[in-house]
Amino acid sequence: MEPLQHDSVIPLYHQLMERLKGAIQDGQWTHEDKIPSENQLMEQFGVSRNTAKKAIEELVQEGILYRIQGKGTFVAKPKLQQSLMGFYSFSKVLKEKGMNPKDIILKIEESKPTAKIREALMLGKNDHVIEMKRLRCANNEPYILESSFIPKRIVSEIDHLKKVGEISLYDLFAQQFNIVVTRAKEAFEPVLIRSEESEYLQTEEGRPALLLERTAYDMNGVPVEFCVSIVRGDRCRFYTELT
Repeated sequence: MEPLQHDSVIPLYHQLMERLKGAIQDGQWTHEDKIPSENQLMEQFGVSRNTAKKAIEELVQEGILYRIQGKGTFVAKPKLQQSLMGFYSFSKVLKEKGMNPKDIILKIEESKPTAKIREALMLGKNDHVIEMKRLRCANNEPYILESSFIPKRIVSEIDHLKKVGEISLYDLFAQQFNIVVTRAKEAFEPVLIRSEESEYLQTEEGRPALLLERTAYDMNGVPVEFCVSIVRGDRCRFYTELT
């Protein structure tokens, strides 16, 4: 790796971050490889411990590196990247990227919706929903903890939802309920993973995540699903393009 420019206006920790990122992108290190320690980086680049530590911590926060207490710092697996330019299905995205999707259904039950869910699905005060909570995995690794709320009136048979995983939810909508999902509205906000979520997602409490709320609509513009997802920030990345 090239030496740092100590007389540059670019902070040394940022330069060091870019050198480490470049080494990963060039294939010098691949996922699960151990990178040099803080002491080794200090000696190699002539920087302080604080500079080496900050560079590593920033890359850990970005999900590019991860630490194992007492063992060192390692290169994380590449994030799943998904464009927000159009409608997408998580399971289909995984298949297109050569990954194996797997849904673990945690709960399917009838419930009374909250005011927020009722508003999103345009329901009356006495309407109920079917809640399906599932863990969405890629190559057997949990990526998303998701709860879907579906108006009870459109679910002809609740047991049909147990087929989700064998086929996608929206394919099941089309095959079993004669509903074609044509568009969705999504909102994102950063959150920290809570204790219960960390157990399902097999990651540490307090790690960064995205809270994703999606309302899906049929071809007539009627909302047919409200979904709340906790997406691991270290495993997924969403992007858009501006023109």
